[in-house]
Amino acid sequence: MSGLAGFTDNPFRDRSDLLRAAIAIVKPLDQYRSKFKARVKIYPSTAAGFDDVASQLEGFARPLWAISALIDKDTDPSLHSWIQGIEAGVDPGNTEYWGDLGSFDQRMVEMESIAFALLMAPHAILSLLSAKSKRNLGQWLQQINRFNMPQSNWRWFRVLVNLALAKVLDADKEKARQAMDADFEVLDQFYLGEGWSSDGVWGDDRKQADYYSGSFAIQFAQLLYIRCAEDDQERVAKYVQQALEFASEYWRYFDINGAAIPFGRSMTYRFACGAFWAAFALADVESPNSPISLGTAKGLLFRHLRWWAKQPEIFNPDGTMNIGFTYPNMYMSEDYTSRQSVYWCLKSFVILGLQADHPFWTIEEEPHPISATKPLKALLSSTLLKVIAPPHHILCNTPEHHYLLSSGQMTTKKFKAREAKYGKFAYSSAFGYSVPTGLELHQVAPDSTLAMSLDGGETWKVRWQPVDVRIETLHVESLRGSDDLPVIASTWRPLKNLSLSIRTTLVPLSSHYQGWHLRVHHIKDLGTADSVPWSDSVELVDSSFAIRALTDEGHHIPSISSADDSKITEGYTVEASSVLIRSGSGASGIVDLTPLIKWKGAAHEGVPTLGGQGHLIAADPNTNLITQRTFISSIRYSHKFVAGKGSTLISKAPPSIILATGVFGVSNATTCPAEITAFWKKRPGLEVDMTSSNDIRIKIL
Repeated sequence: MSGLAGFTDNPFRDRSDLLRAAIAIVKPLDQYRSKFKARVKIYPSTAAGFDDVASQLEGFARPLWAISALIDKDTDPSLHSWIQGIEAGVDPGNTEYWGDLGSFDQRMVEMESIAFALLMAPHAILSLLSAKSKRNLGQWLQQINRFNMPQSNWRWFRVLVNLALAKVLDADKEKARQAMDADFEVLDQFYLGEGWSSDGVWGDDRKQADYYSGSFAIQFAQLLYIRCAEDDQERVAKYVQQALEFASEYWRYFDINGAAIPFGRSMTYRFACGAFWAAFALADVESPNSPISLGTAKGLLFRHLRWWAKQPEIFNPDGTMNIGFTYPNMYMSEDYTSRQSVYWCLKSFVILGLQADHPFWTIEEEPHPISATKPLKALLSSTLLKVIAPPHHILCNTPEHHYLLSSGQMTTKKFKAREAKYGKFAYSSAFGYSVPTGLELHQVAPDSTLAMSLDGGETWKVRWQPVDVRIETLHVESLRGSDDLPVIASTWRPLKNLSLSIRTTLVPLSSHYQGWHLRVHHIKDLGTADSVPWSDSVELVDSSFAIRALTDEGHHIPSISSADDSKITEGYTVEASSVLIRSGSGASGIVDLTPLIKWKGAAHEGVPTLGGQGHLIAADPNTNLITQRTFISSIRYSHKFVAGKGSTLISKAPPSIILATGVFGVSNATTCPAEITAFWKKRPGLEVDMTSSNDIRIKIL
């Protein structure tokens, strides 16, 4: 039987519901706790990149995000056993000692929740610790100041530890302040504007602004600092302002049904995506000038938890939580993910730190900011589409599909599937994203990205490390009128030793062509691929969203003869230049618009083209975060170099090619089958002006 009583049957309406959910999540860990209660190791176990003692510490420390709010108010011995665990864990003479620290040590991460517990329930915890245990705890935490840390969100863990040392454990306040100031100097360099911080300095080594920027780490920690460091008035005031700025747009990452858009690494932390809203309320940063009221924050958090309550497969039969997203999935995990890591999800339960009589618990839950304004289909593009400049995202909060367009993020760190987690063109709360399982195209599972092969499809390179990122505006004229829409463009070089480059412009069109966005690829120096000794061809695959490939009964969805039948809800159609897939998830499609380009100017004459063909990818099982079996609609462009290298038109100057792909995605949440058919038939057109300098100007028709 799937699910977890107390969570998957939880309405998430009031404080008692959250208490019941927190206890339901933590209780199954009891069977895996060690003799002295300092460690948790779930069986069957899997390994992480750090030592096993640190992963067992994860199992103890991460539940404290919820438990720390209960210790001060409950005499249940099972809750006080967590204090016993602290005593054993910090005692060097105990067999369950958590261990001495070293540089870049995972124990530094786990100190954050211990510091939070001390800051939230100091009297309750200290009253249960002996004098010796208090000294041991202080000495163990002090180690964090003696070792190197990465220049990333980790710096916040040390700030909160030093805050707890100074406020609760009577450490040298001046030394703690000096250590905090040194870390603040680093953290301040991460700030990008509009409330956003990158996870590390934004530069050539990394360009990351994901959930670590908000709910997982940085904004979350800043909100805890606001709550617990009231004496630091200047910095607290700065963080309050940043939180209000961040909140004013962060709601866009959540759909009306509560689902968040999966993006970036560590998505196995699941409903930690909503932790910002919990900490936002905990810190009492509501402002009368902010579009996000306390009731709005409550609605965003509770709807998010209710969405997760509908995902029963996140739990094992023994009640523990598995690694994955909506189902068990090791492909999407990180090298730092242990069986215990997933309990960072409990960051969203810090809201339990609010007293039972706090207005948060009785205030009316307000609707999503989009649905609160006016009928969805009457909203203007300026409301539905929003550029979030710091992370280089365009958020599309449209009635038929909630997704974002992305260009510009990357990291040189060897995170697993980093190309999939940061390098795709689009990320969707309805369709998730896919990660690779192997080298074949169906194993690469290249949804919402561009893949290139120079060896006949034996190996594939997917879009990664974009450069020259620009956010611009593009003029659109349609039956809905004229408009200037935000677009985001970037350049990808598939092979560093070739001058071959692909500049892609992403155009969100949902406010004019419902369900659609456009990709225009400007390929330069493709002829240089002809110089690669082992290459006799080039293939490009441009793909739409991955979508559920099974019927509601569990069979594969069938092939159907026409995409125009408005009564069909399940099936796929592959045509010469398009693919449409329909299933219980909604619809995903793609069409090659290149032959329909209206050219302007004479510079384009003689420019070669690549033949595009509709292609359905039956992705490897368990590649997608949300759905176990998926199909991916794609256009496969190809060109074979003829015998005699350099003899083809494609190899001659000017080697410039334009490809235009219409990408279609509609979720099943608010759209009926007849509407999907109508949206699919109404396709955008475009006009391209190629200048004498080999640049292009695009106009949507």
